[in-house]
Amino acid sequence: MTVEAVAETIRVEGARILATLIRTVGDVQIAEDAVQEAVVSALAAWPVSGVPPQPRAWLTVTARRKAIDILRREQARRGKEEEGGRMIDLARSDLPSDAVVHDDLLRLIFTCCHPTLSPPTQVALALRTLCGLSPAQIAGVLLTTEAATEKRLTRARQKIAAARIPYRVPPPDELPDRLPAVCAVIHSLYTAGHAPVGGGSAVDVDACAEAVRLAELLHGLLPDQPTPAAVLALLLLTEARRPARLSATGEVVTLDRQDRSHWSGAAIARGIALLNASLHASSRRADAYQLQAAIAAEHARAASYDGTDWPEIVRLYDLLMSVAPSPAAGLARAVAVAEAAGTDAGLALLAGLPPSPRWHAVRADLLARAGRYAEAVAALTASLDGPATDPERRHRTRRLAELRELV
Repeated sequence: MTVEAVAETIRVEGARILATLIRTVGDVQIAEDAVQEAVVSALAAWPVSGVPPQPRAWLTVTARRKAIDILRREQARRGKEEEGGRMIDLARSDLPSDAVVHDDLLRLIFTCCHPTLSPPTQVALALRTLCGLSPAQIAGVLLTTEAATEKRLTRARQKIAAARIPYRVPPPDELPDRLPAVCAVIHSLYTAGHAPVGGGSAVDVDACAEAVRLAELLHGLLPDQPTPAAVLALLLLTEARRPARLSATGEVVTLDRQDRSHWSGAAIARGIALLNASLHASSRRADAYQLQAAIAAEHARAASYDGTDWPEIVRLYDLLMSVAPSPAAGLARAVAVAEAAGTDAGLALLAGLPPSPRWHAVRADLLARAGRYAEAVAALTASLDGPATDPERRHRTRRLAELRELV
């Protein structure tokens, strides 16, 4: 139970503790090491003393003390006067207010997204620091290796320290250069939670909630900018459907079988309003986030799966592929084309896309619709040869048993 309590606290509060500690210490690596040492201390102390009434406060104070120890061991790189000021701040036992924590999180996002770092490095560093994803998880999101991710993170921390990249929200004239990366980070964080590459759960609810919260903060910082509004709209419209994605026992429920009464009408209404405002602010010249939000809005508006305006969704995917082509968008477009123009049309599009476990699963579904059950069995079997969450793997395994009975 203690291990679970530490894990839950870190999952929910870790980014907030780290963000505030980075502001005080001024060094990402030292702050991360201090938080990690605080976690180790919790795992040693809590089984004996019990989980404290305020675990976040316990971890925050302990992390500050660990940071002091680290700074003393390494004999801080910048003079005694500055070091003394940091020591005083770290020795405090009070917790920062929510407003201060929100500011610290924004500072952390913008620090991770400094233009001297490459876009993949910005995303990797933010996913590591903002939500504590492991290098293996980040590698899954960025479609690279764990070793390459580790090297990327190490180089990023070294560059931030060597270049003395300031830990702050940049002035207005610097925001446009950083905004695309910040939006990409928030969207990547949500994607990592909404569609994990593996693990025991089909959705990381905390990662999704954190991404939505950060999107809210960014939109609050730049309320008249179209891109933050579009990102928030996309997240809200997607999150609105989350309660229906899993059954009461945690099993996958496909879109065509979801109970739409469980969708959040309030989130859908706000998402559509944000999308409309974003499109108006950009003179209706849609970017990738606006197009994805528009696709999500079409699904949200439909009273039923059969009532979905599939031709419009295909049109939007065509636009998205012209603006920001990707294997994921291509795969989703193939599904939409199959609904709008028939199974054979969807299969023809799939043939031109790179195979993946998800690609095999989609192909199996379309083959089954066409009555080609033996081929569907082969495709769904291939989909199991790769990473997937436990609920998704169970769903495909059950479907595979159903298809085998039809061969």
